[in-house]
Amino acid sequence: MASSQGSTNDRFRIVGGCSLKGEVTVTGAKNSVLKLMAASLLAVGKSTIRNVPDIADVDIMADLLKRLGCEVSRDGSNLSITVPEAPAHRADYDLVRKMRASINVLGPLVARVGKAEVALPGGDAIGSRGLDFHIKGLESLGATAHVEHGYVIAEAPNGLTGATIELDFPSVGATENLMTAAVLAKGVTTIDNAAREPDLVDLGEFLISMGAKIEGLGSPLIKITGVSKLNPTDHTTITDRIIAGTWAFAAAMTQGDITIHGGRADHMEVMLEKLAHAGAIITSTADGIRVQMNQRPRATDVATLPYPGFATDLLPFIIAMNAVADGHSMVTENVFESRFMFVNELARLGAHVTVDGKHASITGIAQLSGAPVEATDIRAGAGLVLAALVSEGETTVDGAFHIDRGYPNFAEDLRALGANVTRE
Repeated sequence: MASSQGSTNDRFRIVGGCSLKGEVTVTGAKNSVLKLMAASLLAVGKSTIRNVPDIADVDIMADLLKRLGCEVSRDGSNLSITVPEAPAHRADYDLVRKMRASINVLGPLVARVGKAEVALPGGDAIGSRGLDFHIKGLESLGATAHVEHGYVIAEAPNGLTGATIELDFPSVGATENLMTAAVLAKGVTTIDNAAREPDLVDLGEFLISMGAKIEGLGSPLIKITGVSKLNPTDHTTITDRIIAGTWAFAAAMTQGDITIHGGRADHMEVMLEKLAHAGAIITSTADGIRVQMNQRPRATDVATLPYPGFATDLLPFIIAMNAVADGHSMVTENVFESRFMFVNELARLGAHVTVDGKHASITGIAQLSGAPVEATDIRAGAGLVLAALVSEGETTVDGAFHIDRGYPNFAEDLRALGANVTRE
């Protein structure tokens, strides 16, 4: 099931100075499909997930599921996962270190097998995301859980029991793991201060289609009534709001005009408000949105927050836009402490950005200047490519494999919109 992406040494070479115009189609959401793949462990037999993006992270999760004893096959954008009666329970470090979403096998394995050993996850260099909420929540459901030799080890040999769980922070990963554990627990579980992201709602609907009883998806209070058994299912993944957001910012930054097929305005309300404030013209289309910018963007303040607030994954794009905007702006990161690693690379392109704790102060300039830079995570990499499009001369972005983890055919899509981008 090899991905269409290149090697880990690849980089993008971008010649700046173009305005992006045309149409682009958004694929299934990375942050949803990886969790759906993990949740397929909850039912014996073959589940099918549709609208699956061709990205490296899907291949990593497929390898992880195969290691647990599943059969995984791909036909175009459809993925079939056949789960055995007794999956293995250990997710090894060599795969888990590549991707944080690997931790999502924890809840399903404890619920199905009564035991899970999952290596502490890796992935993007955007700061620590402790697993305290996951462990505390599983303990509330009756599991014993601890970290030992770099593994989260959770056991519930007699099954899980419903409980009232209150999260200190609406963590997406913790909400997902606890929801996938609670669906097979005895009795009722409530998760208070639950995450509300569209990806989490998609996972909940996937579980409901398997026979789970879940109420309150998309609200801060989720109620789960445990069932004794779930069945395989067939489910279509929602489209990726972060990729849609990337193209929306690309249109705004390059003073372009992009129609984004599959872009759901209802999943991006705060972001679209910010783009409108910056001067973008946003209209609904039959199957998405159109973003036009006929002027230099206006500087726009923003603070990231859990959904429905401004997504932390979009932070690199609004900083990059503000770097070439008219005026001064303040961007505040409230979710991950290391998101601003990206700023050091952006400064190499001439951006005027200073960071103080969780605040970035940005003074826009008319044009950036090309330079060699390096991607440190998926969104930072894509953000640097967009910044390169509004830079004078040539920019190389090393670490293309980071971008591959979240964006299928990124260079091809950019070229179709008129960008001068090559991969080498």
